[in-house]
Amino acid sequence: MKGSKKLKFIGIVLFAGLIPLCFAFKLNKPGNANTFDQQTPFLVVLGTAQDGGYPHAGCKKPCCQKYYEGKEKRHYVSCLAIVNPLTKERWLFDCTPDFTFQLHLLDSICPVEGIGINGIFLTHAHIGHYTGLMYLGREAMNTKRIPVYAMPRMKHFLQDNGPWSQLVALNNIELKDMEEDSTIELTPNLHVSPFLVPHRNEYSETVGFKIWTNKTKIIFIPDINKWDKWQIDIAQVVKDNDLVFIDGTFFKDGELPGAKMQEVPHPFIEETMKLLSGLSDKDKSKVHFIHMNHTNPALIGDTTAINEIERNHFHVAKELEKFAL
Repeated sequence: MKGSKKLKFIGIVLFAGLIPLCFAFKLNKPGNANTFDQQTPFLVVLGTAQDGGYPHAGCKKPCCQKYYEGKEKRHYVSCLAIVNPLTKERWLFDCTPDFTFQLHLLDSICPVEGIGINGIFLTHAHIGHYTGLMYLGREAMNTKRIPVYAMPRMKHFLQDNGPWSQLVALNNIELKDMEEDSTIELTPNLHVSPFLVPHRNEYSETVGFKIWTNKTKIIFIPDINKWDKWQIDIAQVVKDNDLVFIDGTFFKDGELPGAKMQEVPHPFIEETMKLLSGLSDKDKSKVHFIHMNHTNPALIGDTTAINEIERNHFHVAKELEKFAL
């Protein structure tokens, strides 16, 4: 082989060798020291919006008009997934009305044969967190024994009320018991533990989840009442974990003109940032706000709101954002 051709050949080989390496770096979260490749388990954000999604049904405000004018993309309802690309195992945390699209996103990231859902973990019985189960029924996917992990009241709610009881009766889903602070082993190096949080519990209790491996500890609390209603210090929770996805439903008080916002007592993002202001910048950077209402300017890319969050060293969760486990 002549010199120039040989050099060209070596260049092609080197470039080809870099392709998987580039893919690996694409998976990295900016600021996340973990480097991982296609075979490393990871967490992926599949949705960031509050139960009603974005755009919100019946909303004629400028926030949702941005979508209809083509100035803003659709945002799916709050949901996380854990993926093990080596074994093709995938677990969902909450099953939203946007399940159809979120399953497609998951397939685009880690294609599998069939539905490829090894388990669904439910936080509570509000519409954005469990109603995606309907797509598992015989009118849609007609799945077989998809494991659905539920707390005692949540389990009884699904068993005793149609149409959800039909999913159980026809073995579309298989309910798995969860208990407060119990540990569920998904793999020898992947565990999940539910913990109770205060919220409107009309039909079920409400939980958050701790997800951990031997390298990473994650907290997921999409819904909670004000932080002072919880017996746990959220600042200490942030210190003790590596990633924290928490309720960011509203950016600040007065976001719903004419409404009594104390009747929907989520912690405002401004309140949470003030409460956590004493943390180090490193600890603050662990926090990712999720479950944002359609009125929340941080959901729809308002630079003023997002800049304020980032300036304080916190983050807004983004769809398809991935984190190494």
